[in-house]
Amino acid sequence: MKIVVHTQYFPPEIGAAPNRLSALVQGLTSAGHEVTVLTAMPNYPMGRYHPGYGGLVRRENHNGSAVIRTFIYPTQSAGMAKRLLCYFSFVFSSVVLGGLLLDEPDYILTESPPLFLGISGFLLSRWKRARWIFNVSDLWPESVVRLGALKPGLALRLSEWLEAFYYRHAWLVSGQSSEIVQNIKKRFPSVPTFYLPNGVDTQNFRPDCGTPEARALLRSKPGCLVLYAGLHGLAQGLEQIIEAADQLRDDSSISFVLVGDGPVKRALVTEAEARGLTNIKFLDPVPQDQMSALVAAADIVLVPLKMHIPGAVPSKLYEAMSSGRALVAIASGEAADIVSRNKVGVVVAPGDTQGLTRSLLDLARNSSYREQLGVQARRAAIAQFDRSVTIARFVRCLEEQLRVVSPSKLGLQTQNDSGPSLVTNQYDQSQGSESRSA
Repeated sequence: MKIVVHTQYFPPEIGAAPNRLSALVQGLTSAGHEVTVLTAMPNYPMGRYHPGYGGLVRRENHNGSAVIRTFIYPTQSAGMAKRLLCYFSFVFSSVVLGGLLLDEPDYILTESPPLFLGISGFLLSRWKRARWIFNVSDLWPESVVRLGALKPGLALRLSEWLEAFYYRHAWLVSGQSSEIVQNIKKRFPSVPTFYLPNGVDTQNFRPDCGTPEARALLRSKPGCLVLYAGLHGLAQGLEQIIEAADQLRDDSSISFVLVGDGPVKRALVTEAEARGLTNIKFLDPVPQDQMSALVAAADIVLVPLKMHIPGAVPSKLYEAMSSGRALVAIASGEAADIVSRNKVGVVVAPGDTQGLTRSLLDLARNSSYREQLGVQARRAAIAQFDRSVTIARFVRCLEEQLRVVSPSKLGLQTQNDSGPSLVTNQYDQSQGSESRSA
């Protein structure tokens, strides 16, 4: 089986999408399949090229898989014009250069967001006569509208049209959360879907991964350490953590550490300094292979969202669970349900800083309760969200479908081959098994 993984984000970039797709590539390669990654020059989340990268095209190898990198205009700006230039520069370069350099695969899997990458994914699938899988990790444009980054008008109507076009023309739509799949099935009942959760490498993220170096990096004084590690963006609502740190400034038993980068980090640092907060510190992003040690070295892990965004289940939730850490989820919807159903932490409504402060105090003062939550979290992560299991299920689906002759490969059809003939509602099956495991 030959498959192209088409994504704007891939290691050495860090974050949920690069980590998840790297694991998927590794799973496909380990199963004996030929994988090519078509991705951008690495620039995320700093908004500038990683050292040694740049230019129009570059070939490299990632753990046995071929990687083709093409041009992107890098930026960390939150401004619409520069963001669109960033997105469309890779849309254009990936379809032109990718089309020239790629062989004909059996499948092309395109990662969304950004939503616009579906343009090149669709065109490449027609050019190469491949089955197109549209992988949705965030519901664009809905989530962008909820965050206030996109207003009603022509741009929104165009984005909604693109979204519908992709769903109707993809051979398969995979979704990273139950809410995403439910949302798509409700609006597009005939679209074949597959539930492919983020999950976590339970062998890498373990309770015993904390190292002296990680503890020294995080801790400057004794007490309960509260960690956030991830993107500093609009959707995370990290100003809630600044507010909680302010309310707890006189409590020497609690300190906060925020690890990562993103478009709002500078504003967060400035706000913390303006308030004179000494109980919070900011650290630069760390390589993914060091993240498990940081998470295991914390006492409490924060999983924040600014508001309810349908389908949003941060990957850091699974990493905290697998690391056996007590967690506080500032969330609603599916993320909150996972925490509550499995009894792995405390749920606080987005915007409820008083509730956040109380929850942190309660956990900080009760180490035995934190330990109990951590044990339950580790157990749930292994039972329900082991990434190797979810990837293996996805690989089996693709292998089974490959036995069904693709009409487009014979030049007989240019639509979506009518979708998978054996598994058209894997979401329902996975939901059933997940519920039994809970």
